[in-house]
Amino acid sequence: METPLSILHQYWGHKHFRPLQEDIIQAVLSKKDVLALLPTGGGKSICFQVPALMMEGVCIVVSPLIALMKDQVEQLKKRGILAVAVHAGMARYEIDLHLNNALYGGVKFLYVSPERLKTDIFLERFKQMKVALIAVDEAHCISQWGYDFRPSYLEIASLRQWQSQVPILALTATATPQVCDDITKQLLFGKSSQKFQRSFARENLSFVVRKSENKDKKLLEILNKVRGSAIVYVRTRKLAESVSHFLNRNGMGATYYHAGLTHQLRDGVQNDWISNRARVIVATNAFGMGIDKPDVRLVVHLDLPENLEAYYQEAGRAGRDGKRSFAVILFQEADAASLQTKVEQSQPDFEFLQKIYQALCNHFQLALGSSGGESYDFDLQQFCDRFQFFPGEVYHALKRLEEYALITFNESYYAPSRIHIAIDKAALYQFQVANEKFDSLIKMLLRLYGGELFSDFTPISESYLAEALKSSSKIVTELLNHLKKLQIIEYLPLKERPQITFVMPRQDVQYLPIDKKMLQERRALIFGKMNAMLDYTRQTHRCRMQVMQEYFGEETFETCGLCDVCLEKRKKESLQSVTELRDEILRLVKEQLFTVDELEARISPNDSELFVDVVRELVEEGLIRYDDVWRLLPGKP
Repeated sequence: METPLSILHQYWGHKHFRPLQEDIIQAVLSKKDVLALLPTGGGKSICFQVPALMMEGVCIVVSPLIALMKDQVEQLKKRGILAVAVHAGMARYEIDLHLNNALYGGVKFLYVSPERLKTDIFLERFKQMKVALIAVDEAHCISQWGYDFRPSYLEIASLRQWQSQVPILALTATATPQVCDDITKQLLFGKSSQKFQRSFARENLSFVVRKSENKDKKLLEILNKVRGSAIVYVRTRKLAESVSHFLNRNGMGATYYHAGLTHQLRDGVQNDWISNRARVIVATNAFGMGIDKPDVRLVVHLDLPENLEAYYQEAGRAGRDGKRSFAVILFQEADAASLQTKVEQSQPDFEFLQKIYQALCNHFQLALGSSGGESYDFDLQQFCDRFQFFPGEVYHALKRLEEYALITFNESYYAPSRIHIAIDKAALYQFQVANEKFDSLIKMLLRLYGGELFSDFTPISESYLAEALKSSSKIVTELLNHLKKLQIIEYLPLKERPQITFVMPRQDVQYLPIDKKMLQERRALIFGKMNAMLDYTRQTHRCRMQVMQEYFGEETFETCGLCDVCLEKRKKESLQSVTELRDEILRLVKEQLFTVDELEARISPNDSELFVDVVRELVEEGLIRYDDVWRLLPGKP
């Protein structure tokens, strides 16, 4: 009999579950709707992957993060588990093939971006599928009270009208009580649904805020004090590069990461850091999702995040191995004004959204009602130059249009070249016999990439093929395109430019489906979250972990003892204790003679080590002394 533990060991090699994982899995296996709140690095994916492997049918995983979907699909394939992903930026033929494989081809995990859920091509397959489980990753995106609301997530509940018996597992790392209630309401959870939540407290993580007018100098000081792997978060690509160069000039092995780098460079940078060839990675918030490096000792923010949800996720990338780690914000008052300006820019009004949407339609020459689901390469700077916009304001407008499911904007889209052989093996053999020109290429494709070419799109490398054929990449590409024209293969060349996908067909700009009232409510919500971030940073009287827990609805009277506020309080209390001990020791020694043990027994101090230290200091200062039999006397006048 298979058990969750045997599945975990068979596919992942682990002998134990992390806290709450097994409870969540058992609830899912009982066909209950489940909401699971697990911190960053808490192993959310295991909670749906393990039970799905024990259930009959396909597990549909809804996720807004294309890079994370691709990564999880690759990880599952490496473990011998069939998985595919369907998302914006893919060709219709490729989507069609993936969905058919999920319906007929034994695919176990179908990852889907939320905007794909309402398309006819998906719904027709979904109605026929044997679905075991629907897993909703980043579930906070379904709530307008969340920090990353995506209206396309509201489509998930409509799937229940077709397969009402399928349980839903909603997963998130960061959700307030209001957002949790909204998730269960929007997903139409049943009465027997369960909620599992790990404490937001991180017992090994020390949260620190340091005010500094010279952040570079303070950063170096912190990196010298805290040894080990580190992440430094900054707001802009330019700053990521300049801070990395500064650290290297000062003897710190640093590299940088942002969405403007090519896929190959991003991979190289990431691997250098993961394998500790680079100690520090300086990055924008494009970095970190899906990265599982347990030994990060330090996460530093040189710029303030926009909200506590984002900060908790990014800071939580430190200390996943359970060892003492630090999350530090370097802050100066000018940062507050900078954050307010950024948040203001991130909330454009309806009229500006109309203007940007119209400019996009003009840029791509789209007719009214056309281009639903179509993707286009997009150069932000070129677009801004053409229409006389500032890049920053356009970026935020694109993100808001994305929130309202009009478009998706992927600023670091990467898809390797992919091939699918569109005919069966017998027909391919006949083609090879009749077309010697293509024979060696087809044989090499089959030798290098195998039978999977017939069943699915398979990533290939033109340069690798060219090397194997002792040819050039240009000639190989020409031959592949020729085979595509002859309808022997489907060939999708490499993509590495930012992508705009029109989720909806082109709309009339006067009637954009954006709720103006909701736009204003979202604006107020975002500013409220920004103010909570500023309050957290400025306050110096409450335990920082306690503030964080309270924000996420977790009431506690315990303090962490590790944050800068707790340590400062302990320091003050120690100073008070030392003064009181000194006075008490001097008073008693004047009254009678004591050995150290007798004196300690008389005073009964809370901290024995502190008592011994104070006695030693008083002796060194000459205020007390020992006689010949080691009794304490007042010092000589």
